[in-house]
Amino acid sequence: MRGGRRLFPLLLLALLPGLCHGGEPAPGAVTCGSVLKLLNTRHSVRLHSHEVKYGSGSGQQSVTGVEASDDANSYWRIRGKSDSSCQRGTPVKCGQAIRLTHVNTGKNLHTHHFPSPLSNNQEVSAFGDDGEGDDLDFWIVQCSGTYWEREDAVRFKHVGTEVFLSITGEQYGHPIRGQREVHGMPAANHHNYWKAMEGVFIKPSLDPAKHDEL
Repeated sequence: MRGGRRLFPLLLLALLPGLCHGGEPAPGAVTCGSVLKLLNTRHSVRLHSHEVKYGSGSGQQSVTGVEASDDANSYWRIRGKSDSSCQRGTPVKCGQAIRLTHVNTGKNLHTHHFPSPLSNNQEVSAFGDDGEGDDLDFWIVQCSGTYWEREDAVRFKHVGTEVFLSITGEQYGHPIRGQREVHGMPAANHHNYWKAMEGVFIKPSLDPAKHDEL
């Protein structure tokens, strides 16, 4: 029985999700300050924005889904509700509220009670200036372990309106022909799973200067 008691702590460590020995986050955890692309796993398009405004609804900067993996307008920076709540290199926990800031335009992923133009779900836009918007920029990362891992398919639930970031396949015409509508849906389903893809990932390390380019 002594041998069994010695093995139990080792087995417990092996079963803890997202942790390495010593209780540290695994190297594959998504961290604050990382810049990445997000792939909708159901429709195989990446979350995207650009300096094109909606012609209806809020009139704010549009957010779409694109098939191309090399589009520079698909990069988003991971930030906390405040900069102090998500310091560079800190692993993002499941259940944590974050902001997704569009790298090229400095606007935050945002939603509010406007209908989306194609599906009549809830409009998702990019809002704010230089990374500063309002309380409708916060999204909760829903995942199954302790930390958001790069290989995980996760959901983003909006804090203010409780919708899920989703794509159901509707396509725009001119001037963004072929791009997909991104919107908020009230129910969790297979249209609202996202996976971290290409980017610059800040390693979960005591040295926040270290990073891992993919």
